[in-house]
Amino acid sequence: MSAEARSKQFGAAEEGGVIRCDACPVLCRIKPGRAGACDRYANEDGHLVRVDPVLLLEKALETGGDLVPFADAGWDGKLLDPERTFVTGVGSGTTYPDYKPAPFIVAAEHDGVDTVTVVTEGIFSYCGVKVKIDTDRHLGPETAPVRANGEQIGHVTTAEYGSQMLSIGGVRHLTGGSKKEGNVTCRALMDLCAGDPVTLTIDGGHEVVVQAGHAPIVDGHREERMRVGCGSAAVGIFARQWLGHVDEVIVVDDHITGVLTEHQAGKVLQMPASGIRVRGRRSTPGRYFQVAQPGLGWGGTDITEPLEIISKIDPATAWPGLRLLMTSTTGEDALYCVLDENLVPVPAEMPSAVRAVVDRIGENCEPSLCSVVFMAGAGGSLRAGVTENPVLLTRSVAAGETRVTMGGAPVYLWPGGGITVMADVTHMPKGSFGYVPTPAIVAPIEFTLPAALYETLGGHASDAVSIDDILRAVAPEARVEAWHGGNPWPFQKGAGTKSGGTTKGGARSGGNETGGTGTGGAG
Repeated sequence: MSAEARSKQFGAAEEGGVIRCDACPVLCRIKPGRAGACDRYANEDGHLVRVDPVLLLEKALETGGDLVPFADAGWDGKLLDPERTFVTGVGSGTTYPDYKPAPFIVAAEHDGVDTVTVVTEGIFSYCGVKVKIDTDRHLGPETAPVRANGEQIGHVTTAEYGSQMLSIGGVRHLTGGSKKEGNVTCRALMDLCAGDPVTLTIDGGHEVVVQAGHAPIVDGHREERMRVGCGSAAVGIFARQWLGHVDEVIVVDDHITGVLTEHQAGKVLQMPASGIRVRGRRSTPGRYFQVAQPGLGWGGTDITEPLEIISKIDPATAWPGLRLLMTSTTGEDALYCVLDENLVPVPAEMPSAVRAVVDRIGENCEPSLCSVVFMAGAGGSLRAGVTENPVLLTRSVAAGETRVTMGGAPVYLWPGGGITVMADVTHMPKGSFGYVPTPAIVAPIEFTLPAALYETLGGHASDAVSIDDILRAVAPEARVEAWHGGNPWPFQKGAGTKSGGTTKGGARSGGNETGGTGTGGAG
């Protein structure tokens, strides 16, 4: 299938060599030698062509051999092994309008099984990203608007263990607000999915620079550690290591502050009560909520002077010389004190044995990172490009019979109706995402299934082309990259799309998943 042949799926010629592109609802009129508003399609000698080449991923030999070499020019594609080549949706073109078959319907044989991979670029209005930011710092109130360039593009959502969570994008911000809001949202999504840094501000909170796979920067401070646990968990983990070296430990945490001698861990170790009480709402013994307001200080609170959370020291229980350690949940902040004759905590040099445990807290903290998970709903044109009866595809995906990938990366399939998927953008090839000025995000998607099943689903079997013919046609112009080693091979036996539901017979569908949630839905 030549580039010229593929271009005939789209566009209509007008006077003066102008082509009206119908690859999306914008319907650009493109003059010769120019590209459309999305920079994805261009008028080349009277033919509508995809500007970026299709991406082929080649899997290395199981023996660890290198990828086959290929020339920069004059290459006929014969060096690519069809058994180890996967045609991705990146650069493939789209199925819009709905009645068109997908740009590539690839027929191949793998491990003796005839398979079909339906390849396209989806136009997603119902899409967004979920951003996981590993930090104790308070970024902003839950549900607070998240802005880029002054426009709201998302909101703060429920915090997770050691991480703050943002929901960015979604159809309301892309199409439900002003034109500027939609364009800013689209640009932010493009940058986040490309792995570029994006500066976000949170109403009633702080500024954070987010970049997939990198540490977040909060108000100009680069985060380093994700907490080992809440204050109570830290007390439980390290209690035995503190025994004999301190008389009381308070682990300051915005959510659950731990007090060692009151905690069950201290009771089991038969540590005497210290008589030191912290402010806040007592939950269970040794566990306190709301000891301070959320902030950028110790343990995600607004505290920079930890002794402020001590409400009283009971003279009937405490004693002069009592050794008190206060630390944050990451060990980045720590204070060692000794009570004087008036039972006032006096800062002192931290003993090496105590310092070793504080350092171990830091050692057990994982590096602080930003994770970006793309989420989208595969709707009309996507499914119609696969089969004439889209509901059959939906059911096959839900049952785990049809595997879904995005640029070759595994997806997590949400249970319930529709085909709503999530993918870790760091597992997708560079340049996977584009846009159309409606605005909407363009992302690759592939459906892989047995050929016999594809015919049963009412697929466009007559449009299937063998992998050998596709490689001969497109490989000389294609972009060829190595398969991402962390992704499962789509043709692997027993591999399916990971789902929260069950397959036929009650077994969970196999494959891999990426964590997190985000905006999106079937549409």
